[in-house]
Amino acid sequence: MSTQPNVCIVGSINMDLTVTTDKMPMQGETVLGQDFFTNPGGKGANQAVAAARMGANVKFIGAVGDDPFGKTLLTNFTNENIRTEGIEIVRDASTGTATIILSENDNRIIVASGANQSVTPDHVRKHRNLIITSDLVLLQLEVPLETIVATMEIAKANNVPVILNPAPYQPLPEEILKAAAYLTPNEIELASMKASPLFTSIKDKLIVTRGDKGVSFAEHGIEREISGHSVQVIDTTGAGDTFNGALAAELAGGTELADAVTAANAAAAISVSKTGAQAGMPVKEDIQGFLHERNMSE
Repeated sequence: MSTQPNVCIVGSINMDLTVTTDKMPMQGETVLGQDFFTNPGGKGANQAVAAARMGANVKFIGAVGDDPFGKTLLTNFTNENIRTEGIEIVRDASTGTATIILSENDNRIIVASGANQSVTPDHVRKHRNLIITSDLVLLQLEVPLETIVATMEIAKANNVPVILNPAPYQPLPEEILKAAAYLTPNEIELASMKASPLFTSIKDKLIVTRGDKGVSFAEHGIEREISGHSVQVIDTTGAGDTFNGALAAELAGGTELADAVTAANAAAAISVSKTGAQAGMPVKEDIQGFLHERNMSE
C-alpha cells in the first residue's frame, strides 16, 4: 500500500463502567459485587481504534464532556494515533457512559449519551474538511440521525464513499439507504431492515456479519459467503466494531471487497479471544499471520 488510507469516523465516545455480581439486585435491593473496571468504549471510538490498528490514518468527529472521563478518552485516542481535532469538549454535558452490570446469566446495560448528543449537523459541517480529505467515511447510529444525514450529504457531494453500520438499529430514511456505499448489519439488524420497502434495492450493499458463522455479502450481484473461524471465545464485546473498523481501513486503502471482508472477518475472530472491546483488536500483521496459518490470503 503506497499511501496510508484515510478514514473519517463520525460517532460516539463512551466510557464503559462495568461491575460484576453473582446476583442482580431487585428493585430497592443492594447487593455486593465483585469486580469493577472502566474501559474506553462507544461504537464510534471502538471502530476508530480498530481502523487505526489496521494502519489507517483515522480522523474522528465527535464530542466528550469537560470531565475526567473525557480527558482519559482523548488520551486513549492520542495513544492509538487517532486524530482528535474534530472532537469537541462540551462544557455543559457529561462524557457518554455505558453502565454495565454483568451477572452469570444476565447482563444489563444503561447508556447515557451525554456529549454524544452534541454531535450535531453543524458540528459535522464545521469539520467537513476531515470528511472531504478522506478515502472513506464510517458511521454508526449512536449520534443523532440528522447528523448521519448531514455527514452523508457532505461525503456524497465530494465523492467519498460511506459505510453505515446500522447499530444500535433504528428505521432508516430512504436518503440514508440510498447514499450508503455499504451497510453492515448483523443478523438481528438485517431482520429489521427487511421490513423496509427499499430492501430489494439495497441488497447488493449489504455486508452481513453472522458471528461465528462468518460473513455474507454480494459482489457483482452474486451472493458470497466467507466462513467463520474456530477460535477460543473469551469476550465477544466489540467484535462487530472490530469488523467494521478493519473493513473501513482495508477498503479505504484500495483492497478489493472480498479480500477486505476476509481481513475484517479475521480481525473480528482474533478480537473475541481477549476481554474488553478494544483490548483484543489486532494490528494488520496479526491478521496476516492468522490467515497464513489457516492457508487463506488477504
